[in-house]
Amino acid sequence: MPKNKPISKGNEPRCGLCGKTKNLTKTECCGNWICDDEYKYVMFSYARNSCHRNHSRYTLCASHHNEGHKGDWKDCKKCRRSFETEMYVWYGTNEYNFEKLPNPPSYEPTKCSKCGVVISLGEDGYTRHRDGYWCEECGEIELENKFRRTNT
Repeated sequence: MPKNKPISKGNEPRCGLCGKTKNLTKTECCGNWICDDEYKYVMFSYARNSCHRNHSRYTLCASHHNEGHKGDWKDCKKCRRSFETEMYVWYGTNEYNFEKLPNPPSYEPTKCSKCGVVISLGEDGYTRHRDGYWCEECGEIELENKFRRTNT
């Protein structure tokens, strides 16, 4: 193949998450093409607008690589022990993965220890307390009550 031959549209590298073809890089963990867009993230915004950041922060693939584990992340026992089951499943099956965890283990959903509402640990806001998890609403109430008690 000649050196300067343009890549045809069908062979053009594209982000494996969003499909864009501009400003790409390869992931360190799995070598897949991804948007080189981490600069878009605003600190403490919790936005999920960066393909690169989402893959590097919210997948077992990246965690496995960053922790220096050996072998394939999909059957790594260290990765399995590193997270509670709900988060292990979420990190392995969410939309930020190029490849999904096959046969993820089942788990009981996490519920707010105050009101009983189901909390998705990978998606929802919550507070972790010694008594369990509080949904965003109950956590806000508890923190307000605590603040009132310390300021009266």
